Amino acid sequence: MLGQTIRTAIEALSARRMRSILTLLGILIGIGAVMLTVGLGQGASDAIASQINSLGSNLLIVTPGSSSSGGFRGASSTASLTEADVEMLADQAIVPDVVAVAPIASTSGSLRSSTTTWTSQTTGTLPDWTKVRAREVESGRFFTQGEVDSKSSVAVIGSDTATELYAGASPVGSTLIINGQTFTVIGVLKSEGSSLSGSEDDIVIIPITTLADRFTDGTITIDTIYLSAADSDVLASAQQEINKALLAAHRVDADNADFSVSTQASLVETATSVMGILTLVLGGIAAISLLVGGIGVMNIMLVSVSERVREIGLRKALGATPSLILQQFLVEAVILGLTGGLLGVALGFGGAALINPMLTEQSVSISISTSATLLALGVSMAIGLVAGVYPASRAARMAPIDALRSE
Repeated sequence: MLGQTIRTAIEALSARRMRSILTLLGILIGIGAVMLTVGLGQGASDAIASQINSLGSNLLIVTPGSSSSGGFRGASSTASLTEADVEMLADQAIVPDVVAVAPIASTSGSLRSSTTTWTSQTTGTLPDWTKVRAREVESGRFFTQGEVDSKSSVAVIGSDTATELYAGASPVGSTLIINGQTFTVIGVLKSEGSSLSGSEDDIVIIPITTLADRFTDGTITIDTIYLSAADSDVLASAQQEINKALLAAHRVDADNADFSVSTQASLVETATSVMGILTLVLGGIAAISLLVGGIGVMNIMLVSVSERVREIGLRKALGATPSLILQQFLVEAVILGLTGGLLGVALGFGGAALINPMLTEQSVSISISTSATLLALGVSMAIGLVAGVYPASRAARMAPIDALRSE
């Protein structure tokens, strides 16, 4: 009986092919839009979490300026971190759960090799930078504490910087001019890709003391302090130790702190929360098209009932029960919803396959999960079912004699 009902429903929809296709478009566009929007939000969240985790192992970040949003600096941030803070945080008697400290002081300017010029960021730091940031030197070596103490003119560069300045040749041992100052390249970092702040491979690393001596008249303005905890189990206690030490050193209380201490977990949590809200808003906007598609299904079913009054009357006169009439029109509505859903899922996967290559440079991809796909199909079937209830019940309530009399 159900098989016959399905065949009849398909025949009825085929007889009104153009109207059925237009109704399907509303559903498939809605399903596809929701899948792509949610998938893009999930992909962006995953990319942000991956980039934050790539900053280093068991990472803690101290930034100048207070913040109540998980470690991101606000407009009121000030240069409140000093060399004394770095020395204090490196003292394991004060912060026993921290095993490495790497302050960051940066300047931008022109770079020049023997044949090429380039513009990039120059970062001053300490030898523990590679440990804290989990970076490796691909060729050559990183600078030593002795070179920091002697303010040596040595530089370690990123792979992209090496490619731009030395055109594939080994830069180790070559001369590099930074804002008119001569340096010797002693190492090239292993490629890392992009992070939240941009390319991690277009960078020049020099001793922080050299940066102060050559570019800032001996003063050091610390932008950020990266620290590495002994392991993930002591990350929370390390954060508390750092916070307590800096509050005491700066002689402020927690409400007036002029710095922020964050961990990878807090950064990921904040970024994921923001992306979740954005995805929810965009998904809600896309879901409006699903509502429009549902209204389209209801509309075509109401029109179908109006056009098929005599058919309904004849079926009832031949013994069809109201439940069978109800089932007939509900099946038609569900077929529209399910077909639109399947086409919408195909649109979602096809759209992701077309768009993902365009997002490669942004290190983001549309991530469509199985659960999202199944939910989309369930929603499309529910739309067909809900939108078909009223038209189907209206058809089932028709009196046979009145239906047969209808012109």
